[in-house]
Amino acid sequence: MRIGLIGTGRIGTFHAAVLERYREVGSLVVTDADPERAVALADRIGATAAPTVDEIFSWGVDAVVITAATSAHGELIGRAARAGLPVFCEKPIALDLPGTLTALAEVERAGTVLQLGFQRRFDAGYTAAREAVRAGRLGRLHTVRAMTSDPAPPPAAYLPLSGGLYRDCLVHDFDILRWVTGREVTEVYATGSDAGPAMFREAGDVDTAAAVLTLDDGVLVTATATRCNGAGYDVRMELSGELDTVVVGLDDRTPVASTEPKGPPAASKPWPGFLERFAPAYEAELVAFVDVVRGERENPCDGREALHALRIAEACELSRRERRLVRMEEIPGG
Repeated sequence: MRIGLIGTGRIGTFHAAVLERYREVGSLVVTDADPERAVALADRIGATAAPTVDEIFSWGVDAVVITAATSAHGELIGRAARAGLPVFCEKPIALDLPGTLTALAEVERAGTVLQLGFQRRFDAGYTAAREAVRAGRLGRLHTVRAMTSDPAPPPAAYLPLSGGLYRDCLVHDFDILRWVTGREVTEVYATGSDAGPAMFREAGDVDTAAAVLTLDDGVLVTATATRCNGAGYDVRMELSGELDTVVVGLDDRTPVASTEPKGPPAASKPWPGFLERFAPAYEAELVAFVDVVRGERENPCDGREALHALRIAEACELSRRERRLVRMEEIPGG
């Protein structure tokens, strides 16, 4: 199998290294808007560098992995669909609903595969939580608490391109919420704060956000996120039912410190970022994609799943902006 990878930044470099050592991938072709960066990566891992994206589609690849800038995702997904090629794409499909729906329509017309990179679906902790909920071990679920806390803000230039904290960051929590519980969000109320670094206010974004979501079975959910968690990278989900409570993301590297006299000690080596925390999950989702291309398994996260998560993020952004409760039927694409 020959795979073309578009985008050789941090996550693209990680994905390229995974694909290059996977035995089912016979060859890997990489390209980037910065050709020198693509050449450097290719030389380092033994791949082939393509001068431009055009060669990815003319050199006879069997599938495409998109890790380019978010603004290019929709166009590249459409181009791959028209070429009849299966695609793995890092989230999001696009930064807005119209762009997302356009790309999905291209994929559906072509009848091709689009797998989205929501890597938490492949994390051992979230998988175990899903199994516990689905098996009824928690009893009737009544409360879910989800959080994503980055240790430091991204570069200022990234913020206007990110889509904002709900679409860029909390969208992962919204996707995994649906996947773990098997339920849909019916309404949201969200708020945010831009009291941190000035670059968030200048970009019209917030550095910290919170949302209360109601699921279709009445379960209440809180979801919070921040770009300014100096203790380290902290991603958790707590699920409480009438019989038991389980927590995802609580281990000896969770960047929390107890104030209790007999509480557990603070992590000696807290998680520094998303790639370190979710490295096994990132690898597993790519292995799954190769299996999907080979016809050996069903698509574990298709484009419609990504649309559902984006719609929740859109509802939160609307709620924050208009300071009101938003019902999901207000958001197009349902």
